[in-house]
Amino acid sequence: MTKLTIVANIIAKPDHIDLVKAELLKLIDITRTEQGCINYVLHQDNENPSHFMFYENWETRELWQTHMGNKHLADYMAATDGAVDDFILNEMTLIA
Repeated sequence: MTKLTIVANIIAKPDHIDLVKAELLKLIDITRTEQGCINYVLHQDNENPSHFMFYENWETRELWQTHMGNKHLADYMAATDGAVDDFILNEMTLIA
């Protein structure tokens, strides 16, 4: 079983930073209780406050995909519709 690391970069529109941050924070507690979640950590760039980054580790890709289909992610997407300039998601595998 290969663990999966997710690095998700979210760039909020400058006038929506507080909204996006508040909605991202809502995801943390519920996600950390999900089956397969090893860690789920949110960061904000010190130089560019509109840049947020989630660093996540999951037991399997399948469990992460279940997470991606959960209601709280759909709620986040609806609440931040039009407030995010860019979203880049990388699925990574630890090699060393």
